[in-house]
Amino acid sequence: MLIEPKQHEECSIESQPINKNDFINKVICGDRIDVMKKMPENFVHLIITSPPYNVGISYENHNDLMPYNEYLDFLEQTWIECYRILIKGGRICINIPSITANGEYQPLFVDVVNQMRKIGYIMRGDILWYKQSISKRTAWGSWKSPSNPSLVQPYEFILVFSKEKRKLEGDKEKIDITKDEFIKFSNSFWDIKPQTKPKGHPAPFPEQLVYRLIKFYSYQENIVLDPFAGSGTVGVVALKTKRNYICIDKSEKYCKLAENYINMEKNNLFIDV
Repeated sequence: MLIEPKQHEECSIESQPINKNDFINKVICGDRIDVMKKMPENFVHLIITSPPYNVGISYENHNDLMPYNEYLDFLEQTWIECYRILIKGGRICINIPSITANGEYQPLFVDVVNQMRKIGYIMRGDILWYKQSISKRTAWGSWKSPSNPSLVQPYEFILVFSKEKRKLEGDKEKIDITKDEFIKFSNSFWDIKPQTKPKGHPAPFPEQLVYRLIKFYSYQENIVLDPFAGSGTVGVVALKTKRNYICIDKSEKYCKLAENYINMEKNNLFIDV
């Protein structure tokens, strides 16, 4: 169900009763901070997200070319609210690249790690997501010359943190990861091709990437959130793995795309949700 948040009323969020069913298994169209502020504390078990990269991608209602410090502030406000709604022991997995801003290399993953530690998150590790071969690159800097060659980075990071403690409590009967999956997923080098579907989004999450994170870091029936939901891959994989989802995106276009993608999966699974 596609939900558009109501306009803010004069009474505070705290004074309004919170119905968790207003969020669970919904695609919610709105600003991620505004929506998360309406959620109760200690609510979500796992957050998987890939924020805009700030590299100039054309979004309908987001400036993807902010000054670098402004971009960092944009990210930090997201992590602060994510911390509030995560349960103790809950995890957040952030897909982040290294980027070049104003012609200068910015180790974004370093700045994000520093932000998270300042907020109070416990860093659990990082996953190196290998995306493509060097043959697919389009920029070499000074071709065949030592004057100014460019390094290719065919990988991105998945940074993993938890809130307050390392252990996530849960029902052992709701553990569904297999022995082979656990051994494979615990290796922090993940060779996964980028996904091309659904059409209509410039950078959809690969289902296999989300599948590994969900199976490795959550129990069945946990709540999984993506505050930058895009095409809705987190919601689709949550359904496939018997988790609950919350998908938030500012773009009405992407919310409709996510809703359609999730509904297709519901029809394929023949499940009542």
